[in-house]
Amino acid sequence: MEKEKIKVALVGQPNVGKSSLINAIANAKLHVGNFAGVTVDISEVKTTYCDPEGCGEYEITIVDLPGTYSLNDYSMEERVTKEFLLHEEYDLIVNVVDSTHLQRNLLLTAELLELGQKMVVALNMIDEAQKEGIEIDAKQLGVILGVPVVPVSAKTKEGLDKLKASIVEVYKKPKTESKIVYSDFIEEEIDKLVKFFEAKHYPSEIPYRHLAIRLLKEDTQVYKRMHDEPIWIELLPLLRDALDHIYLHSGKKDINEIFADEHFAFAKGAKMEVISTRSMRAKNLTQKIDNLLINKYLGIPIFLFLMWGLFQLTFSLGQLPMDWIQAGFDWLAGETHRVLGDTELASVIADGILGGVGAVVSFLPNIIILFFGIALLETTGYMARVSFLLDGFFHKFGLHGKSFVPLVTGFGCTVPAYMAARTLKSRTDRMITLFILGFMSCSARIPVYVLFAGAFFGAEHAGNILFLIYIAGALFGLMAAKVLRVFVFKGEDDPFVMEMPKYRLPSLKLIYHIVAGQSMDYLRKAGTFILFASVLVWFASNYPKNPELEKRFEAKIAQAAPQEKAKLQGKLQEELLAQSYLGQVGKATQPFFAPLGFDWKLGVALEAGLAAKEVVVSTLGVLYSLGDSVDETAHSLQEQLRKHITLPVALAFIVFVMLYIPCFAAMAVFKQETGSWVYLAYLFVGTTGVAWVFSFLTYNVVKLLV
Repeated sequence: MEKEKIKVALVGQPNVGKSSLINAIANAKLHVGNFAGVTVDISEVKTTYCDPEGCGEYEITIVDLPGTYSLNDYSMEERVTKEFLLHEEYDLIVNVVDSTHLQRNLLLTAELLELGQKMVVALNMIDEAQKEGIEIDAKQLGVILGVPVVPVSAKTKEGLDKLKASIVEVYKKPKTESKIVYSDFIEEEIDKLVKFFEAKHYPSEIPYRHLAIRLLKEDTQVYKRMHDEPIWIELLPLLRDALDHIYLHSGKKDINEIFADEHFAFAKGAKMEVISTRSMRAKNLTQKIDNLLINKYLGIPIFLFLMWGLFQLTFSLGQLPMDWIQAGFDWLAGETHRVLGDTELASVIADGILGGVGAVVSFLPNIIILFFGIALLETTGYMARVSFLLDGFFHKFGLHGKSFVPLVTGFGCTVPAYMAARTLKSRTDRMITLFILGFMSCSARIPVYVLFAGAFFGAEHAGNILFLIYIAGALFGLMAAKVLRVFVFKGEDDPFVMEMPKYRLPSLKLIYHIVAGQSMDYLRKAGTFILFASVLVWFASNYPKNPELEKRFEAKIAQAAPQEKAKLQGKLQEELLAQSYLGQVGKATQPFFAPLGFDWKLGVALEAGLAAKEVVVSTLGVLYSLGDSVDETAHSLQEQLRKHITLPVALAFIVFVMLYIPCFAAMAVFKQETGSWVYLAYLFVGTTGVAWVFSFLTYNVVKLLV
């Protein structure tokens, strides 16, 4: 029976023991050393392996490529190795890694993974690592990289048979995509390019993802090949925009340096997840900062303190400009009534458009402060440390530490948070994260929280209440994740690396780009979707008209004593509102909300919030301002709430807003990311049920206590 032939490219950095490993595997006598001119020559050795399972015999040809630190073109060794890997015929790569310098060696591993070839990692010098007190979880590293990792020692010949077996096993299997994941801004551009190629059905010898990466890395040969193709005309603007976006986020314009930073973050993250040493003495300032921020005792308290401070600033600093904006809208509403008089047009502009949209826009300062704080923590590299810090904690709830990134993004807006979950390679982790993201209170819910917290707890305590609400929502999400992991999305945990980027000084230009983009999205919603919803709520609360009822009350008001006129006027508005279209909807759904202590107005506000959570405040503004002076401020709306709502009802309402389904836009993205209407139906029913149950408990427990 003829032996099946396997050709292996042996790749590693200088001084990792490649030649010694070949000697040990094949009993060959190659010259060991890095003398000038020796390792630039490509050497080959042959060995055989008999597969005990398949009963087949294999002839393994190992091509010893020159030692190289990277796949650039800076040196002869790099060029020779890169040319071979990109253009020669071979079956798989064996990447030899020095176990005693894991992080440094994984920089090359990251580049090799980008090639999309079959691969095995040989963890060489494992005996020396153990002598130095370094323990490496090879199995975990293999799961993280997505390729087999075999501990070996050329000196003691430990693991050599297992290495041969892994070579044959990987050779027989189809290619599997590696798990290297980049920063979100790079992943976003890769995803755009992949979708472009898919839409064009572009014929490619390599997977679209690897093609996109090579284009972003400005691979000369790929550019030359594609330059003469018709697709290049459409592709070029996409690449320019992608690179501009990457340059802005990275603060650099050298693409090689940018990807070198990405490889560093990947290598450091992988090392920190799989290696343990007997001593962790800090060698430089970065390590000293890491030892503090990712300390298992101090790390989480530091993070909670920073988030608490952010929410305090969000409320305290945002209060003054919020009042100014609200006063501006109130002035406009008053001028509208003065110019147009007591007409329907004046009412729709002042009460509907200016009242509804103004209530939302007035919270823009709070939104900007929150976005600024999160962007500041993220761009400095701190958020990546928190992901690593929380990894062990998250695993207890069936999540991966990298889920932290989309979860924190969810505090800003659920729509980009759903898209950020794409960086989770494991489908199970991704699905669980998608299902619990709605429990992270997005910025659109801040107006509701601020309104109710200010009304029932006072401005001095509102920041603390806001912080507690966010923490409570996050804890609900974690509990839901555990339930989903145990009962719905079962299966083994599938870990992957969390990148650990270098610390960077915050870039004001980048922070402005992030905050301005997210704030404009918020205003765009206020100027379109929320504008439409506010006018719709105004119309539904003013129609159908009831002239007979108005005449009857006007006659009573004319004859009533001065002190009774205001009461009768309020009674008239209540009657008109109750028989309006909005009142009819509220009355129809009141039985569902009644056990929570909600009247029909609160029910209508929650239903309007399905369109956009900001509409909850504008709806309440429309409902509770009817019949009152249009020169109202946010404080007067809080006064209206205190008159009509008790503390148990207010807390139950906050809990419902915190837990029920995100807006229509988020639902659409959720369906797109999960690819199923059924999952969307589960999300709607599940979150509504959870919100109802916990609101019911909150209402009844608080009612007993107060």
